Amino acid sequence: MPERKPGTGDGYPVNGRVILHIDMNAFYCSVHEAVEPDKYKDKPLAVAGSVELRKGIIVTCSYKARSKGVKTGMLVGQALKLCPELIVIQPDFELYRSFSRRFMKIAYEYSPLVEAMSIDECYVDITGSKTFGTPLEIASAIQERIRKELHLPCSIGIAPNRLLAKMASDMKKPNGISVLRKRDVPAMLWPHPCSYLYGIGKKTAEKLKRLQIHTLGQLAHADEAVLMHHFGVLGPVLKRAANGEDDSPVNPEREQSKSIGHTTTLPVNYTEYADIHRVFLNLADQVGRRLRKQGLLAQTVQITIRDPDMKTITRAAKLNEPTEDASDFYRLACRLFDTHWKAGDPVRLLGITLQSLSPKREAAVQLDLFSYQKQPAKEKLTQTLDALRDKFGEGAVLTAGMLGNDPSTLIRNAKIRGTSLQMDHLRLKGLEEEE
Repeated sequence: MPERKPGTGDGYPVNGRVILHIDMNAFYCSVHEAVEPDKYKDKPLAVAGSVELRKGIIVTCSYKARSKGVKTGMLVGQALKLCPELIVIQPDFELYRSFSRRFMKIAYEYSPLVEAMSIDECYVDITGSKTFGTPLEIASAIQERIRKELHLPCSIGIAPNRLLAKMASDMKKPNGISVLRKRDVPAMLWPHPCSYLYGIGKKTAEKLKRLQIHTLGQLAHADEAVLMHHFGVLGPVLKRAANGEDDSPVNPEREQSKSIGHTTTLPVNYTEYADIHRVFLNLADQVGRRLRKQGLLAQTVQITIRDPDMKTITRAAKLNEPTEDASDFYRLACRLFDTHWKAGDPVRLLGITLQSLSPKREAAVQLDLFSYQKQPAKEKLTQTLDALRDKFGEGAVLTAGMLGNDPSTLIRNAKIRGTSLQMDHLRLKGLEEEE
């Protein structure tokens, strides 16, 4: 636990808040360097997929690699031409999530108001944390603990609101601590182009230029009626942001679902693969729907099998990459069953549970070039089918393979669907170890 310090709480406003934004520097690469320093320390690193084919896209790279011209979004082959000594590593999302939880746990020791924005950044409201020292002392302590305990670098911004804290954390990288107050905004932000401000994208910046608004200072003094006319309700928000104003609170971190699953008890004992695979098809369909509704991806598929004597086993395997595609869950579930259950032995209950969940917006899913061309069309089709089912009901779009007389065909009905396995990963863990 951090040491509590007696004092007057210097650096805290009489009214208002003090917000930290913690941003881990080159997070994925830094984690690999921390775990295997003999192999990776002070070397140009990049995390990417399809390393062997050189068709993967660079997800992130170390600062050493950036100095050689390597950038996020490059193809691996292109990056290796710029930096032949570049070490390209396959992503390990379980490892990254483990380190993410650890650095956020350190932040949580200084305030209960921690909001994770992605796997490598969070906001911390330390307004009520005066007993741990001044804001600068707290930021320094967090940064030092992350460095000593996790061997990771981070940059921290200190400000009276989230927007300025985010801007401040970007000012000194790596290993920087920056303070950005409201009174600093004219000198530190206004001379910059509008695109410099967090939240203003390329299209918005171009539209502002057409209105002869080129700098943040000009945006801060722009006619609000003009902004309202061209940007609607976003107009006043843009002006307030350019003036360094942001009232949004830090929401305490909410623990993400650890699993999403369904089980269904069969009306009679099933022995035929065709019947069992149909059940898995329906289960995969529904867990996939629930996953997409929560904006998540899954990388681990676990199946549950119970025989007529109530003996239960679970078996799990990982997919090559996180996905939201029910067909991937279905194929892996069938493969697990065919591998681990003796042909002809009776089955009375089946289930699918998705684990290793991650937010879709944060995922760095790697695709080879062939898949890359197909993926947008595939996602578009999935979104269209989901929209139809949202509007007309779960039975609006079905494949022939889903039809049958067993309860798995009814799990689309919210009133009578199979049992959720949302928390059963805790109960089933022991059963899995027994087998």
